Amino acid sequence: MILKDVRKGRALHSQIDLHEFSQLLSTAERRITAQLAGVLAEQHCSVEQWRALMLLSDSKGHAMGELAGFTLLPAPSLTRLVDRMVADNLVYRKADPRDRRSTLVYSTARGRALHRRLLRHIDQQRETVIESADTDDLRTLLNRLIELLH
Repeated sequence: MILKDVRKGRALHSQIDLHEFSQLLSTAERRITAQLAGVLAEQHCSVEQWRALMLLSDSKGHAMGELAGFTLLPAPSLTRLVDRMVADNLVYRKADPRDRRSTLVYSTARGRALHRRLLRHIDQQRETVIESADTDDLRTLLNRLIELLH
């Protein structure tokens, strides 16, 4: 199996150095996230808020720990984000019926509407987010990456 390192124009064999592989993945993630952030900023939304809306769009309650993992935020930062989203009527908190010590976060109708609007906007701006990459090539690359990591 050979991966192509576009940045350096050379082939990477399956024996790729873990540090280099990690660096390439991080670079790709940062670039795509920066492009996504630009598209979301046009709608006055942060990447973290978008990630929260993505998880909560299923209309199910999610624990703060799960939300922290999905948004990639530490607990204190997530609490501030959720506080702002509650103040904006995008989400609400409710005690977990199975464990009163735990709080679940739910999307409001306004939060779900914002999620749908952002999805449409991101879809319209897909070329900005993914640049000129071929969708089939990206799908193949991601599927191959998932195979490699399992």
